[in-house]
Amino acid sequence: MTIAERAKQLLYERKPFVHATVVRAQPPTSAHAGDEAILLADGTIEGFVGGQCAQNSVRRAALGALQAGESVLLRVLPDGDVHFPDAPGACVVVNPCLSGGALEIFLTPQFPAPLVRICGSTPIADNLAQVCDVLGYEVRRDGGSDIPGSLRSCPPDFDGATAVVIATHGGVEAETIRAALDAGVGYVGLVASRVRGASVLDSLNLDAAEKDRVHSPVGLPIGAKTPAEIAVSIAAEVVAGIRRDDLPVAPRPEVTTTAVDPVCGMTVTIGPDTPTVRSDGDIHWFCCPGCRSRFVAAQA
Repeated sequence: MTIAERAKQLLYERKPFVHATVVRAQPPTSAHAGDEAILLADGTIEGFVGGQCAQNSVRRAALGALQAGESVLLRVLPDGDVHFPDAPGACVVVNPCLSGGALEIFLTPQFPAPLVRICGSTPIADNLAQVCDVLGYEVRRDGGSDIPGSLRSCPPDFDGATAVVIATHGGVEAETIRAALDAGVGYVGLVASRVRGASVLDSLNLDAAEKDRVHSPVGLPIGAKTPAEIAVSIAAEVVAGIRRDDLPVAPRPEVTTTAVDPVCGMTVTIGPDTPTVRSDGDIHWFCCPGCRSRFVAAQA
C-alpha cells in the first residue's frame, strides 16, 4: 500500500495523522528528498524519513503538530556546526545521536472532514447530501433504497459522526435518535413538524444535556420551504455548530508521554516502538537501539 493509499484509508477510518515529507537532505543521512511517511497518534511511523535517531526527533515534532493542528517545517541537525541553508520559521532540533548529515522535513497534520450521517431517502435527505458534498464534508447515507435491508430496519452505528440528520419522515426515528446520542454525536437533527418532533422526543425521556444535542424542528430559521432550502438551513446549522459551538469533528490525540534518554540526554517520545530497558525496578527509554545497547553494556 502506498503512502497516498494509506492516507485515504486513515481519513475514511477517521483517524488523524501527520504526513511527513523530506524536502532537503544532506549526506551522509540515509533519507533523501521526496521520502515520505505517515505518523499515527500513538507515535507509529509508517514509511521512511530517516534512521532511528532522526525518527525520534520527527516523531516528537509530528505529535506536537498533530496536537496543535498546524503544519511545521522541521530541521534535524547533528551536534556541532553544520553548513546547511537557512530556513526562516523552521523548527530546529539538534540531535546529538545523529550520525551525520542534516534533514528538513515538512510535517502536515491531516484530520478527517466533518462526517454527516443522513438517514432516509427523502428529497430533503438527497438535497442535504449534495449541500454537504459542496461544503467538503464526508457524507454517509443510512436508510436509502441503496442500503441493505439490515441497515434500513435498525439504527446503524454512528461512532465518529459529527452530525446525524434523520429525514425518514417516520419509521424508527426515536431509536435512531437514541443510537446517535449513545454514540456521543454532538448534533442530532430530526426533520419533523414541531408537534410530531415534540412527540418523538417526549417518548425518549431525554435529560437536559441530551435535549441540547437534539434539534427539532431542524435547521436555522431562514423561512425555508422547498427541500433544497430546508437542506441549506440544516447544513447552516451544522456549520454553526462546528465553527461557533465547537462541535467535535474528529478526536484530537491525547498528549504524549516523554522521557529523557539516560545516555545522550535527548527527550524521547514514548511510543510502541521506543527502545526500553528495565533496570533496578526503573524503566528507561532510549532514542535508538544504539543508546540502549550502550546503557546495557554500562550496567553489566
